[in-house]
Amino acid sequence: MENDYQQTWKRCLEIIKDNLNDDLYNTWFKPIVPVSLIDNELTIQVPSHFFYEWLEKNFNELLWRTIHEILGPQCNLKYSIVMDTNEGKGAETITLQTNGGELGKRNAHQTIPYNMGDQNRHGFNPYALPGLQKVKVHSQLRENYTLDNFVEGECNRLARAAGYAVAQHPGTTAYNPLLLYGGVGLGKTHLANAIGIKTKEFNPDKTVLYVTSEQFMQQYSEAGRSNSTNDFIHFYEMIDVLIIDDIQFWANRVQRTQEAFFHIFNYLHQRNNQIIITSDKAPSELIGLEDRLISRLKWGLAANLEAPSVETRIAILKQKLINDGIEMPYDVIEYIAYSINTNVRELEGALVSLIAQSSLNRKQITIDLAKEMIDQFVKNSARDITIDYIQKVVCDYFNLSVDSIQSRTRKREIVQARQLTMYFAKKLTKSSLAVIGAQCGNKDHATVLHACRTVSNLAETDKTFRAYVEEIEKKFKE
Repeated sequence: MENDYQQTWKRCLEIIKDNLNDDLYNTWFKPIVPVSLIDNELTIQVPSHFFYEWLEKNFNELLWRTIHEILGPQCNLKYSIVMDTNEGKGAETITLQTNGGELGKRNAHQTIPYNMGDQNRHGFNPYALPGLQKVKVHSQLRENYTLDNFVEGECNRLARAAGYAVAQHPGTTAYNPLLLYGGVGLGKTHLANAIGIKTKEFNPDKTVLYVTSEQFMQQYSEAGRSNSTNDFIHFYEMIDVLIIDDIQFWANRVQRTQEAFFHIFNYLHQRNNQIIITSDKAPSELIGLEDRLISRLKWGLAANLEAPSVETRIAILKQKLINDGIEMPYDVIEYIAYSINTNVRELEGALVSLIAQSSLNRKQITIDLAKEMIDQFVKNSARDITIDYIQKVVCDYFNLSVDSIQSRTRKREIVQARQLTMYFAKKLTKSSLAVIGAQCGNKDHATVLHACRTVSNLAETDKTFRAYVEEIEKKFKE
């Protein structure tokens, strides 16, 4: 039966092995032999003084973190060094103790203000800060990206709710790390910044830092060139809430950066510091990142931000107009929302272009101006035809409201518009019959098939109806 010290060291090795590649582990940790565990002091035997010095220089932080995790903060570590002496083989014992349960001999009360942008401007090395346990940094958060102007919808409700919980209790919820993922322009950066801002409101004493993955990578490279990599890592280990944007840019490159972040991640997570990451893909789809890093990303919550529905797109446009103090007719807002369905960034871009067109040419914002400008904008952006857009085009053609298609009414003109919507949705999109029916008044797939057959038959026998079909179809090709 194994003794307590052997079991303790075996548990330590499991953690250490997970943090190192096989070569480093086999070279520097396999030869270590546990000797004793007395009064929460673990003694380990190493084969030489050089071996001891190498561990102290390269793996000291990893060793102490691991010992603390297994034995608690009030533990001690003692080295027993086997040496050859003139009288034969002997042993020298060197004791290394913690200071009040904290790693190293850092002063917990010393702070220094630091702006992440100062490094290149003044030639100042921000990481060469020995003796620091706390640092004041400029958060780099974009103050206009708040939760108040982040429009909530089905597409982002889970991510927003998780972000709010994290802001209230950073590091102590089940959402650590919090990974926000989704396509381009869906609000990941906005929400990540908003969580950081809200965190500072709820927890003024917390150090919050937002960096892009590119910025982190460049800083790490600069630290390597100036031989301050350890100081770089120490700096990031002092951050209470770390936000890294667009981590997918590390894929298939910067292995050393990934390794540095891996160790920073472990340290922050063990200390219940919050980690927030954004990516364009779910963790399982981040090909090119190290497996052990991907496994860490799966520890918390991965919240998907999806493309907004037409209702959310309308709400986003209204919110932006309110923020900018601009009034716009509702039919124009609705037209933009139905026309731009790719992402929030393009939606807001179309709105800004319309406002600029109106201002520069001194034209009133009308539906005609919107159609002229937005149609050109959409042509340049390669419109992706959706059921929402088809509904809008059909309803505009017959001068009906989109809500009428969703209603249960059996009025002839509304039934006809609903059937034409189903017909074009089946023809121009890849949506299933069930999805088409659900978006056209909660009809079943059989009703959609019947509508498609009805439109085809009427187009063959009724010249007026055939003209409707041909004219509407042209609008999708304009």
